[in-house]
Amino acid sequence: MVARIYSSALYGMEASLVEVEADLINGLPAFTIVGLPDAAIQESRERVKLSIINSEYEFPLKRITVNLAPADSKKEGPSFDLPIAVAILVASKQLLASEIGEYLLLGELSLNGDLRPVSGVLSMAISAKARGLKGLIVPKENSDEAALIGGLEIIPASSLAQVVDFFAKRLTINPHHFVSKRRPAHESQDRLDFSDIKGQEHAKRAIEVAVSGGHNVLMVGPPGSGKTMLAKRIPTILPTMTFDESIETTKIYSIANLLPSKSSLVEERPLRSPHHTISMAGLVGGGQFPRPGEISLSHNGVLFLDEFPEFPKSVMEVLRQPLEEGLVTISRAASTLTFPSNFMLIAAMNPCRCGYLGDRNKECSCSLSSIQQYRGRISGPILDRIDIQIDVPRLTREDLVSEGLGEPSADIRARVEAARTIQRNRFDGQGLSSNADLNSRQIKRFCKLTKEASSFLEGAIDKLGLSGRGFDKVLKVSRSIADLVGAEMIDVEHLAEACQYRCTSLAQTY
Repeated sequence: MVARIYSSALYGMEASLVEVEADLINGLPAFTIVGLPDAAIQESRERVKLSIINSEYEFPLKRITVNLAPADSKKEGPSFDLPIAVAILVASKQLLASEIGEYLLLGELSLNGDLRPVSGVLSMAISAKARGLKGLIVPKENSDEAALIGGLEIIPASSLAQVVDFFAKRLTINPHHFVSKRRPAHESQDRLDFSDIKGQEHAKRAIEVAVSGGHNVLMVGPPGSGKTMLAKRIPTILPTMTFDESIETTKIYSIANLLPSKSSLVEERPLRSPHHTISMAGLVGGGQFPRPGEISLSHNGVLFLDEFPEFPKSVMEVLRQPLEEGLVTISRAASTLTFPSNFMLIAAMNPCRCGYLGDRNKECSCSLSSIQQYRGRISGPILDRIDIQIDVPRLTREDLVSEGLGEPSADIRARVEAARTIQRNRFDGQGLSSNADLNSRQIKRFCKLTKEASSFLEGAIDKLGLSGRGFDKVLKVSRSIADLVGAEMIDVEHLAEACQYRCTSLAQTY
């Protein structure tokens, strides 16, 4: 008798249905798994055998063949343990269940038959719903994640014995429903806040503009000027994630096995801050079975690259596609996978290698060639893709001794939310989430200038030496500045402020 159980395999961000077939024939005892399994699946033979025995079922002393179909697609991970074990019990007639073909089974087995959680369950639940299955049998720890997708019956189980008893009608397991555990932001007393930052009003204004339109930022300043403090507080003023954004971000974290232990839904925009020694695969993603890198883990959030010129040049250059298209493509001999990477890039750097070029209090010790070499580590094309570039100077004595608090994050966030609401209404049905996503054709449609602003922009093109991409960046930033004050047309003051964000000391290098 051939038993057929449904399971699922991950391919990048998506999951596809896998049929786990088991057949028993007489002969010398053997246990073979075919269908391009990886090492983790091959090792499941021992886990499955002992979990069946220790769950007080009989492991058949026959030639057991398990096929993972389709046979031409590679499969990986321990999530096939449960469906393989159940398929063997069905094939050996120890389990008779007519409804078993209506469910998708996932789970890693321990040697005593307990179920352990697996990664990528959210993508697999989406796949199961698309194929019209009734529900999923998953480890209890994965039940919240699977229940995010409505219209499926999620059955949480803690052991192989529970799954068998459920299908044999000896045990009733109530379907699990997702309950959000989100805490209001004000409940966290230790939350970072923009009111902690002294001075730097120009930088804080630039970051508010950047967040309101989803623009990339480069901060240039000496050590201790507050660049890292500013970057780490950006998530406190980011707009609230929509449910669709949360689902998309959760899929990435689930595949990477990085979901928080106490939450199955990513409800706050991520802030990722990799060290400058990170490899290209660590930033972009990769591996034999490609997994998301830091730029995909920053999707719908912020990627903070401190000490920007210290990153290897090859690593920095791979940012071009994600910054331009909001996705990253990883090609391998067997397949090509695409991961989303629509993030805000926040980069920070010193003005020179010693960090004190142009500082009021400390003299720079770098030679001209050293300064040029240090700044030259950031290529012109990468710099051109950064919308806002600002100088963050050393704090003055008055700023340091001031006891007053700055504007709180809640007030800034309210203005950002209002600007994003204007953009959502403007771009309704366009597939855009913010001004930073506008292409050249959409810029002409949505970035309307007053007559005075058009004249101003013509003069600014030559003075700033704007490239085609730089011209578009200025218009998009101007659109965000206008949205912050609720202006329908872009005026001279909006353009002037946008141009100011491209006139940094670093721009003189290029």
